[in-house]
Amino acid sequence: QVQLVESGGGSVQAGESLRLSCAASGRTFSTYAMGWFRQAPGKGREFVAGISRIGGDTYYADSVKGRFTISRDNAKNTVYLQVNSLKPEDTANYICAATDASVGIPVTRGAYDYWGQGTQVTVSS
Repeated sequence: QVQLVESGGGSVQAGESLRLSCAASGRTFSTYAMGWFRQAPGKGREFVAGISRIGGDTYYADSVKGRFTISRDNAKNTVYLQVNSLKPEDTANYICAATDASVGIPVTRGAYDYWGQGTQVTVSS
């Protein structure tokens, strides 16, 4: 099993930036594709970004492409989400997820095996 712990969220003004982190337990982090989801109050869980095991391939939701960047440091068992040019509609709980049984980068909740508790991002106008 893998445990995921997110950090780096906060309350910011529109246009500002944050770097979210997701720290994973275990010694086999490099075997997992990783994803970030977000969930706003009253809304479903939305895919935001994903990254392959090595980190050479990434995929983004249209709503964040060009503003958000996902990356990983396998030596530190950590995946990051750099969130730039934040908008009020980006306000959500940002949740990290991992899967060891995928080809490519899954974008659906059911494809992921492990989930963190999330870190809150609040953007004010």
